[in-house]
Amino acid sequence: MENGKCNGGTTVKLPEIKFTKLFINGQFLDAASGKTFETIDPRNGEVIAKIAEGDKEDVDLAVKAARHAFDHGPWPRMTGFERAKLINKFADLIEQNIEELAKLDAVDGGKLFQLGKFADIPATAGHFRYNAGAADKIHGETLKMTRQPLFGYTLKEPIGVVGNIIPWNFPSIMFATKVAPAMAAGCTMVVKPAEQTSLSALFYAHLSKEAGIPDGVLNIVTGFGSTAGAAIASHMDIDKVSFTGSTDVGRKIMQAAATSNLKKVSLELGGKSPLLIFNDADIDKAADLALLGCFYNKGEICVASSRVFVQEGIYDKVVEKLVEKAKDWTVGDPFDSTARQGPQVDKRQFEKILSYIEHGKNEGATLLTGGKAIGDKGYFIEPTIFADVTEDMKIYQDEIFGPVMSLMKFKTVEEGIKCANNTKYGLAAGILSQDIDLINTVSRSIKAGIIWVNCYFGFDLDCPYGGYKMSGNCRESGMDALDNFLQTKSVVMPLHNSPWM
Repeated sequence: MENGKCNGGTTVKLPEIKFTKLFINGQFLDAASGKTFETIDPRNGEVIAKIAEGDKEDVDLAVKAARHAFDHGPWPRMTGFERAKLINKFADLIEQNIEELAKLDAVDGGKLFQLGKFADIPATAGHFRYNAGAADKIHGETLKMTRQPLFGYTLKEPIGVVGNIIPWNFPSIMFATKVAPAMAAGCTMVVKPAEQTSLSALFYAHLSKEAGIPDGVLNIVTGFGSTAGAAIASHMDIDKVSFTGSTDVGRKIMQAAATSNLKKVSLELGGKSPLLIFNDADIDKAADLALLGCFYNKGEICVASSRVFVQEGIYDKVVEKLVEKAKDWTVGDPFDSTARQGPQVDKRQFEKILSYIEHGKNEGATLLTGGKAIGDKGYFIEPTIFADVTEDMKIYQDEIFGPVMSLMKFKTVEEGIKCANNTKYGLAAGILSQDIDLINTVSRSIKAGIIWVNCYFGFDLDCPYGGYKMSGNCRESGMDALDNFLQTKSVVMPLHNSPWM
């Protein structure tokens, strides 16, 4: 495994791979079958390490540990304040290991090391701190019972044993957005990280043990979606599944939940997000935000603004500026601090993106820039921009999950809204304009879970996000995230001789 190069040729020493086994009931264990799978460095296609390949038997063991920890262990019986202290200690340890965690995500998933170090891993710790702060603020309501002399109130109870299935594009942040609120709510869990990016999840398991999180609260089963993931989705003793990933897999998880124990399901799924650039937008800023929205994290982000609609009055100028700026969008080793884009996560995703680029060419879109792989090793792709894209093309309709932008022109506000909504997805959207009335109209008309105005990727710990339509059915981040892991119980009793009602 090669060391990474940073700015000026400085070599970044890659981390020692310390944890490759399943984490069940506080212990690192081999898979019951003894099987392992290879995790690959997307910079060069070389093997980083062999990871334990969990299967149904391992999921059963992990669920048993989580069930015992929930039914008989201290975690749900602690006060919220006590849980918060341990979650905050977990966050402390994450912050003390920022560099190592950022290196793991860079070498395992091709993510930029500098962004990991200064954005992803600090945000991961932030999610745990935010939810630690919420752990002692979970409460129900007193009910005004109006038809009979009754006293009623509601309780917010932890839902129980949770299966969290994590995607590969943001392995640390997605780990935190699911694990942190589940922990704060008092749940126990089995986590299956994506097979492409398991290394940081196993390191977080180690840190949770150091933090004093009780055994059985957090269990990690590495492996494949078709085996370990399927076993979680269909398990009769899991009370809830939370999944982030593709819409097709989300549908399979809902089906498995329905045919097993009707467990609750939270889904954060795909997107084909529009960015609407109106005539009064600043052209330079518009080009910068369009490039960021589409190419950030090499386009491997569910809210990527991969459909860019430009009003006809400034279309030509925006196109010219986009092509100019795209040529300066540096692709390189994720450990190089001058790189803005690393390699795609694996060979399969690399080939999928290149196939969509060929579809774009064959269906008649105009390739303005990019469109090719870079180098003869690793999974690097040029930032790619197509113009003259029509709504019947695959690159318009399908989530590519790569650095491929589709450019379209529109005339009126009404046409822009119609174009933005012409998708089966509804995760995010962007609006660039200085007209507040237009902004209010458009933001209320687009069918998406989060709208960014004159910015993009405006994420915050306190800001819930999630999808409309086929982009999912839940909200993550903010206080809304806790509701994914709580259930409401009503308690009612008669009132006798009350002086008032």
